[in-house]
Amino acid sequence: MAQTKAALIYDFDGTLSPGNMQEFGFISAIGKDNDDFWKKNRQLSIDNDASGILCYMYLMIEEAKKNGIKLTKNSFRKFGKDIKFYDGVKDWFKNINNYGKSIGVKIKHYINSSGLKEMIEGSEIAEEFENVYACSFLYDQNGIAYWPAVAVDYTTKTQFLFKINKGIKEISDNKKINEFIPENERPMPFKNMIYFGDGETDIPSMKMIKERGGHSIAVYKPGDKAKKAVAEKLIRENRANFACPANYCSDKSLFKIVKRILDKIKADDDFNRLLKVNKNRITNNKNTNIG
Repeated sequence: MAQTKAALIYDFDGTLSPGNMQEFGFISAIGKDNDDFWKKNRQLSIDNDASGILCYMYLMIEEAKKNGIKLTKNSFRKFGKDIKFYDGVKDWFKNINNYGKSIGVKIKHYINSSGLKEMIEGSEIAEEFENVYACSFLYDQNGIAYWPAVAVDYTTKTQFLFKINKGIKEISDNKKINEFIPENERPMPFKNMIYFGDGETDIPSMKMIKERGGHSIAVYKPGDKAKKAVAEKLIRENRANFACPANYCSDKSLFKIVKRILDKIKADDDFNRLLKVNKNRITNNKNTNIG
């Protein structure tokens, strides 16, 4: 019997980490404070009617140049080592994987983020992920970042859900992603996905997963009333299934919710297999009788 599979898909900033990843080392390295950097980014976006994601990537390059910082893949990864996480995140993957194993569910973890892939790859949890879909840079002959290679925003995130659904890792793929694959032959059904997000850039993905039979969880910084209100609004608007604090410890509500979702995924999978076996048995008996 085939093993049940589940995909746990996470936004990064505000979901696994309490802040934007640039705030853990990079912004201080260029002599700015967090508010100044993001204020400048917002104004650049407004003045040029431009993507806020592309603007922050541009600002990182320009501010690094002004301060004599070479933005290489290694320097991004060094900044990534400084990223802080919510309580329980570092043990979450082992704990939830063990639970999945105990009920016969193979869990794969993915990042779907507007943050930087290079910084995520330098973080303490980088090895936990099957794949990281996030913003990234192009590099010149000296290994210095000079141009965005990938920019991930609101709706861009949804395309990566289809890549997970079809088992495609390469962001550059524009052929296989559009090929027809019957739903029952896709490696990771949408109904077996759980999406974790905290903000507006996650809304299209959370709603799409929910509407296709999966589950979406809106998380918020513990004790932050404004963030809690945003998460609870997503429940009222039917865009997410659950809202709870971003505490990943095994005795907290988030862990308990995900365990129950995994139980349901496993039960539904077993039930559908039973239906298929029963139907095939009856069909084969009928064909035999006709012969």
